[in-house]
Amino acid sequence: MKRTWLIVSCLSFTLTPVGQVFAQYSSPQHYIETYKDMAVQYMETHGCPASLILAVAIHESAYGSSKVARYLNNHFGIKGPNNSKEIRSAYKGYASVEQSYEDFIALLKRRKSTQRLFDLCQPHEYKRWVQGIARSGYAHSTSWASKVIGTIEKYSLHELDKQPEVTAAAAAESESAPATQYTVKKGDTLYDLARKHGTTVKAIQRINGLTDARLRIGQQLIL
Repeated sequence: MKRTWLIVSCLSFTLTPVGQVFAQYSSPQHYIETYKDMAVQYMETHGCPASLILAVAIHESAYGSSKVARYLNNHFGIKGPNNSKEIRSAYKGYASVEQSYEDFIALLKRRKSTQRLFDLCQPHEYKRWVQGIARSGYAHSTSWASKVIGTIEKYSLHELDKQPEVTAAAAAESESAPATQYTVKKGDTLYDLARKHGTTVKAIQRINGLTDARLRIGQQLIL
């Protein structure tokens, strides 16, 4: 009877529509819907494109379906220690997917070869970000950059990076309104300030004579 039960169980598993379960759990669209708000939040906080964050995670974790993603919550292929008893892996383990996202941003900021991207590139310049990360040696594959960019464009992820358009009326009102001084606070970015004040990063840089996106606490800006 025990052997019969095992055969029936295996047949039942085989007949299960595995493809449907897989598609529902880890399709690109499902992954994007699940994590796009998190990616946008990190973009608004740090200035790294939401499209880049999502596309790298999709590429490195196979839409969250890889063993490393499922057992270690590692969605970015970052190597390091883990305590998993389910798999043996050289990849880093995280308590949650969110921690994996946080560590990806932290990695870009702590590596000299990529930290400069936060000063040189704007959130909507996803191609420059991808190419800069590829040149840093993040991935060994020579096709990594083209695959990540292809993912961004295939699923229109770059639409998450776009700044709100400034209407002609708003622009005219801004030009006629008296300039106001703003004191930079901890966590401020040019991208955030541009959105809050209905202008653009380039406009803020131009009026303040800034050559990059770096800000310091206490700095006085004209908005």
